[in-house]
Amino acid sequence: MIVSQTKMPTIRVATDIAAPPSRCFDLARSVDAHVESATGTSERAIAGVTKGLLGLGDEVTWRARHLGRSRELASRITAFDRPHRFQDSMVRGAFAHLVHDHLFAATPGGGTHMVDVLDYAAPCGSLGRLAERLFLTAYLARFLRRRAQVLKQLAESDDWRRFITPG
Repeated sequence: MIVSQTKMPTIRVATDIAAPPSRCFDLARSVDAHVESATGTSERAIAGVTKGLLGLGDEVTWRARHLGRSRELASRITAFDRPHRFQDSMVRGAFAHLVHDHLFAATPGGGTHMVDVLDYAAPCGSLGRLAERLFLTAYLARFLRRRAQVLKQLAESDDWRRFITPG
């Protein structure tokens, strides 16, 4: 993980997965797999695309319990290049700014190097920047690492078939 503390924090989480990029890409854009990967926060999709795979222009509103409170965040898929990259960007939510890039590169032997890059900014100016440094960046990095590990477990087993159809 690399964290940049310039104007906006950037969190980068890399995960090697013994599964093809197309499978990893589709799992990462699966609303249902996301819900499974975020059980610790009781995350669920409540508006927009609430089941299946997200595509370019799709929006989803998530409700979850983070930092002791129920929160909502709506995001839109703003870039899409299957199976290499997609991006979701916050359209409504608690952050001043949040953009999440999902990158997938084939590795020798048929695996995938998956990288999550999260650029975000907390609201409330200098108070938000203090929260970023004190706890928010570490909290978000843990959330991304947990999610990546669940996606890895799904992709490397037959469980991926619950979320995407072969093809």
